[in-house]
This record gives sequence, C-alpha cells and structure tokens, in this order.
Amino acid sequence: MATPQRAETVATRPGDTVELPQPVVGSLSPSRASDFKTCPLLYRFRTIDRLPEPPSRAAARGTLVHSVLERLYDRPAAERTVEAAHNDVERAWRLLLESEPDLASLFADDSDGADLSAWLASARDLVSNYFELEDPRRLEPAAREELVEVVADGLRLRGYVDRLDISPAGDIRVVDYKTGAIPREAFEAKALFQMKFYALVLWRTRGVVPRVLQLMYLADSSTLSYQPDADELIRFERTLHAIWKAIAAATATGDFRPSPSRLCDWCSFQALCPAKGGTTPEFPADALAAATRDRRAARAKVEPEL
Repeated sequence: MATPQRAETVATRPGDTVELPQPVVGSLSPSRASDFKTCPLLYRFRTIDRLPEPPSRAAARGTLVHSVLERLYDRPAAERTVEAAHNDVERAWRLLLESEPDLASLFADDSDGADLSAWLASARDLVSNYFELEDPRRLEPAAREELVEVVADGLRLRGYVDRLDISPAGDIRVVDYKTGAIPREAFEAKALFQMKFYALVLWRTRGVVPRVLQLMYLADSSTLSYQPDADELIRFERTLHAIWKAIAAATATGDFRPSPSRLCDWCSFQALCPAKGGTTPEFPADALAAATRDRRAARAKVEPEL
C-alpha cells in the first residue's frame, strides 16, 4: 500500500531530526480548484481579480444552516433536539448579519417582513431534515469547521471540513452538509471532488485514509457516501498538481479562457464574460509580475549560477 509523503528531515545531532519546511509554490482550496475545473475565467475573477459578488439568499441560507448545525454540538447531548435547533435559527441570523452587514440588502424591499419570515422558515425546514438523517444526541464529533492544511510537493492544500467523526478504533468519517438536493449520478464525481480533497489532506497529515466520506443533502434528506483508498488519493493528488500547473501557466500569460456550460446561468460575472458578449477587464499587472518572479525563482533553483 502507498504511504503518505513526509517532509524532508535533517539530523541536528545523533538520534534527533528536525522537519524542514517545504517551499510553497502555490495554494489551492477545494472551491478554487473546482472553480478552475469549471471555468478558468471564473477562477481568475474570484481569485486573481477578487471581484465582489452580490449576496444571494440561497448562499446566505446555506451559511445560516451550517452555523446552526455547528452550534448544535455545543449543547449537551440530551439538549440536541430539533426544537433547540429551530430556536437557534433567528439568533444565528442576527449573528450572521453582525459579521456580514451586506446581507441585509437581501431583504431591503421586504417591507412587511414576509419574505424574511418565509426564508427563515425554509432554513428551519432544512434543519428538520438533518434530524431525519441522524440523531445528534448519539454523536460526539471530533472536530467541527476544522481547518485542514498540508504542503505536498510544494503545493499548499487547505480547506475547512464541516465535521470529523472518529471512532474508538480510529476510523475517520468526513461529513459535509449540503443545503441542496442530492445530485444525479452523472454529477456525483463533481460532488465528491471536495471530499476527496479533504481525504487527501487528512491522509497526508494524519497518516490515515478516512474510512467514509459522507455528503448530507438536506433539501431531500439524502446522503451520498464514498470509501476512498490510498491509490485513488495518490491519483487525485496528481490531478490537483496538474490543475495548479495549468493555473500557473494561465497566470504567466494572463490567458484565462471561459468554459461555457449550463452553470453560466448562475454566474455573477456574465457581463464581463466574452462567451456572453461581455468585455473582460485587463489582466492585473501585479499578477503578471508575480508570475514572472516565480518563474525566475524556479529557474534559479534548477539552473544555479556557476
């Protein structure tokens, strides 16, 4: 069986070693890697140009429900009831507004509060559906909203895991909440991309391949489970490095091309996309300059001066 990579070490005195930090050539999260796979131009707008996107009720509801489910496990096991979770919805919304005041614009035209009330009710419905999938009184998660991070062959991989469950035997289950419906079979691979990313990072950092990757789809009370293996994660890691290589090449030239698909209908940047008749802004000069510096530094490492 393949084993996880280890950082380079150096002996400081007989019997002692010190781990040497790996040089970082790039950084990827599952969302940014997925952006590039979906549409390189989308990746550019979000990651390089850092263009703002208007808030949406669907995205805000997802954040809200995640917050409620995370806080649910702050309670003693016996108090993790659907009623308690429902009561947390409005409080979680107030806290979300405090941290992201722009979300208030979602209901700026809601003079009588009817839209907000219906929206909060829909969030409570999703929370109710969670309780159809499992009983939180019987669980004690090892971690919630856990930052997982590793540098593998110079590429930093990092992201936040909704929940980690670890059995007494040491088996790891990675859980992610989704507020949509379970995807059709043809789109399962896309749905599992994020989970394989987390599985790879956990394997590299803990030396254990997670036993189960589980997506919980709250809109229709469904689950999608998958059991990865080490060989598959090695192949997935190669895929991530290939994605980063393609990102670096595009950054070096400023050539991030659109990849039209049905997902374009939900894109915030249609007015800037040539595939939709828009005009793409000039590529940021500082991004090109940074890419040039990175290429020169890489050449210097493999072609030292004599």
